[in-house]
Amino acid sequence: MKTCFHGKKKLCGFLFTALLMMAVLGGCADGTGESSGDNSSKESIADSQESTSTQESTSEESTAEQEGTGDMQGGSVVVGIQQDIDSLDPHKATAAGTKEILFNIFEGLVKSDENGHMIGAVASDYTISEDGLVYTFTLRDGVKFHNGNAVTAEDVKYSLERVAGLLDGTPLISTMSAITAVDILDDKTVQVTVGSANTELIYSFVAAIIPAGSGEEEGADPVGTGPFSYVSYKPQEGIVLAKNPDYWQEGLPYVDQVEFKIVGDGDTALMELQGGTIDIYPYLTDSQAQVLQDNYQVVSSATTMVQALYLNNAVEPLNDVRVRQAICYALNKEEINDFVGGGTGALISSCMPPTLKDYYTDLNETYGTTGNVEKAKELLADAGYADGFDMEIAIVSGYEFHMQTGEVIVEQLKQVGINATIQGMENSEWLEKVYKGREFDATITCLTSDMTPGYLMNRFQTSSSKNFINFESAEYDEVYQKAQAAIDLTEKAEYYKQLQKILCDEAGSAFIQTPADKTALSKRIAGYKFYPVYVQDISTVYIVE
Repeated sequence: MKTCFHGKKKLCGFLFTALLMMAVLGGCADGTGESSGDNSSKESIADSQESTSTQESTSEESTAEQEGTGDMQGGSVVVGIQQDIDSLDPHKATAAGTKEILFNIFEGLVKSDENGHMIGAVASDYTISEDGLVYTFTLRDGVKFHNGNAVTAEDVKYSLERVAGLLDGTPLISTMSAITAVDILDDKTVQVTVGSANTELIYSFVAAIIPAGSGEEEGADPVGTGPFSYVSYKPQEGIVLAKNPDYWQEGLPYVDQVEFKIVGDGDTALMELQGGTIDIYPYLTDSQAQVLQDNYQVVSSATTMVQALYLNNAVEPLNDVRVRQAICYALNKEEINDFVGGGTGALISSCMPPTLKDYYTDLNETYGTTGNVEKAKELLADAGYADGFDMEIAIVSGYEFHMQTGEVIVEQLKQVGINATIQGMENSEWLEKVYKGREFDATITCLTSDMTPGYLMNRFQTSSSKNFINFESAEYDEVYQKAQAAIDLTEKAEYYKQLQKILCDEAGSAFIQTPADKTALSKRIAGYKFYPVYVQDISTVYIVE
C-alpha cells in the first residue's frame, strides 16, 4: 500500500485503515521528556481544535493569507525554556524540553503536522507491505543537511541502523529495535524490514536523519535538515539557531534567528516576560496567565501530558500497595487542577491521556477526585503507618506548574499524616538522580505522549529502561505484549484499557491530570501553532511589527 504526502493522502491496507478508525485528538509535553502514538481523522482533529484559543486560529489564518509576501521575513525571536539541554545528539536526547528544541534542527523521514497527521519530511512518500513487515521510503528531492551536502540513501540507512542498534547492538530508540534490516534499493529508495507488524511503528520514523558516520559528532556540532541550523550553545544560558536558507519547504522559516533562553524558576520567567525580553513562553500556571493576559497573547491548547505524583515502588514504605493507594485517596485532584491550572486540566487516574479517546478508559471513580481522608488513613493504619511517615518529593525548580502542584499536595498529605517535603533541583540533577538513577521517594513531573497509546504504557513494563518508578506486575507485562501483537484495533484498545486499570488498581503512581498548555506570546508574534506532540515549531512564526 502506498501513502503519498503531496496532495490528498491516500491511506490503504490494513494498517492505515485501522489507524483511521481510532480517532486521536491533540496535545503536547513531558518533564522527563520521552514520547510515542496513533493517527487521527481530520474530523476528530477539527472537533478538538474548537476548544483552543481563537488567537491561535487567527495567527494561522493570517499566515496563510500573507504566505509568499516579503513582509513576513526576517527578525529574531526569543523562546523561554524551563530547563537546560541534556544532549544535542537527537538520538540520545532524553528530556522533552530538549526534544521540543531539536525539532527545529532535525527531521526524520516523517514528522507530525499540527493536526497530528504524519507528513513527509526527508521522505516524500512511503509504502507498507500488506503484512506490515516492509516499509519502503522514497527520499524527497532537494533535501540538504546544514553543511550543504545533499541527503543520500546512505545517510538514511546509517541513521536508522544507529537508532535500531544494528551498528553496535545498542538501540538508541527502543521502538526502533523492531527493525531487522535497512536496505538501499536505489539512490532514492530505502527499504526497512521489521520483525513483526505494529500499527504504531510509523510514528517512530520521526527519528532524526543525520549524516552517515557523524555519530558522536552530533553531540558537539549537530547537523540536521530542519528549518534552523545550530549556531551556539551555552550551558545554563541557552541555544541559538539560525535560519536554514536551503530548507526544502519553500518560504520557511520566516525569522532569521531564534534563541531558546533558559529562564530558571517561575519568578524569573515572570520577570522576563513582564520586561518583554521573551517573545514566547509555554506551560504557564494559571496565576502567571492572569498576570500576563493584558500585555501578552495568552493562548491555550489541550495536551497529551500526564502529570502525576510519581512514586518509587521499590522504596519503603512506597513498596506497599496499600500505602500507594492511600496517597491516591489523599489527593484532591480537583483542588490541584483549580489552583494550578484554573480548572482547565482533565483529571485522570492512570497513564493515558483522554485525548487518545478510543484507548482511554475513565477510572476516576477508583479513588475519587476530591480526596477521601478517612479511606487514606484506614489504608495507612492497615499497612502499619497509622502515625504516617516522612517523604521527599523531588521537583525540577524551573517548572513552576509542578512546584505549585507540589505545594498543594504537601498540604493535602498532611491531612492523612504524611509529612512530605519538596526537594527542588536542577533538571540535569533530576535526570541523573531521579529519572536515570531512580534515587527518590516521589517526584512531580509530566510524561509526554506522542500519537500512539503504546508509548506511555510501554514504560511501565518491569524490564523497561524508562520504568523509573520501578513498577512490577507480571500481569501488566503479559497484557502489554498482547496489546503490541494485536492488529485488530478494537482488540488492541481493550488491552490498553486493561493496562490502565492494572496501573490504577496497583497505584503505580498517583495520577493527577493532563494539563492544558497555556502559552504567552508577545503581541509582535504571529503564526505560532500548537502540536499534538511536544515541540516548539518556530518555522511558521513571524513578526508583525
